[in-house]
Amino acid sequence: MAKPDSPRRRPAARTLACWLAVAPGAAWAVVRLLGLDRGPLVQLLAFTPYAAAGSLLLLLLLLAVRRWRPAAVAAVTTVALVAVVAPRTFESTPPAATGPAVRLLTANLLAGSADAEVLVDLVRRHSVEVLAVQEFTPAIAAELDRLGLEQLLPYRELHPVEGTPGSGLYARYPITEGGVRHNSNGWGFLQAYGTVLVPEAPPVQVESVHPSAPYAIDQVGNWRRDLAAQPPATPGGQLRILAGDFNATLDHAPLRALLDTGYVDAADAAGVGLTGTWGPYDGDLIPPVTIDHVLVDRRIAVRTAAVYAIPGSDHRAVLTDLRLPPTG
Repeated sequence: MAKPDSPRRRPAARTLACWLAVAPGAAWAVVRLLGLDRGPLVQLLAFTPYAAAGSLLLLLLLLAVRRWRPAAVAAVTTVALVAVVAPRTFESTPPAATGPAVRLLTANLLAGSADAEVLVDLVRRHSVEVLAVQEFTPAIAAELDRLGLEQLLPYRELHPVEGTPGSGLYARYPITEGGVRHNSNGWGFLQAYGTVLVPEAPPVQVESVHPSAPYAIDQVGNWRRDLAAQPPATPGGQLRILAGDFNATLDHAPLRALLDTGYVDAADAAGVGLTGTWGPYDGDLIPPVTIDHVLVDRRIAVRTAAVYAIPGSDHRAVLTDLRLPPTG
């Protein structure tokens, strides 16, 4: 009888190791494709682009060692994951919007600790016309105006709060029908909103988005409810833009469901949808993930999108250059 470590047993052990290596990736692809993000899987799915890259490396390794059946499973896994991730690196064809251009910036200010000077400089350098902020405090509101934001963006719907709940919306153009949404999460995140009146364009309702974060299993329910409560697009009615810290990536089913109502993710449309906007956090070795977004009505054309670091915040600001449809 062959001993456990005999040469005859080694190929079987290596084959078993190969099957064990491909199993997590295959399960990941099933969860992603079927939208089964529940419990701890919600956090994992944020890293789907890295899983896609890892599945490709594993496929190449299995081909090198000639483990054909595990390699076939790895190939299917790789195709599935790359198919949902790779399109974010390609620009999509925008609608034929011929109205005015609008530059919109969104930034999570990390309980007001972000560098206000850098933020105001971004607004000034890029001629930003609409600014959505989250984790907005009274102190940073005052500092932003001291640095000149009041002259750059004189219209506003502001709800600053100490800590993380605060929210704000600034604009170069008048804001009407303003208000604030109260999310159901335990952190009490607010979402400022208002209708921005851009000359020679239909009114656009803009909301500074900040649903609960799924940082623990007992918060996943709040996260899911907050995302489900976001205002859907109204393809036959008013233009809407949702901008902010969604605490979700395009690999999360609730965010995809929101997009399916009639929104387009601006970074995805501009071909920069894999640029990370959050992480590492608090010194942890967390690879960047894309949880800050600008969702625009499908009638709005996305011309460009870019991400900018803001010292003092663990999030990066997202700048979008949009073109609205004309009035009438």
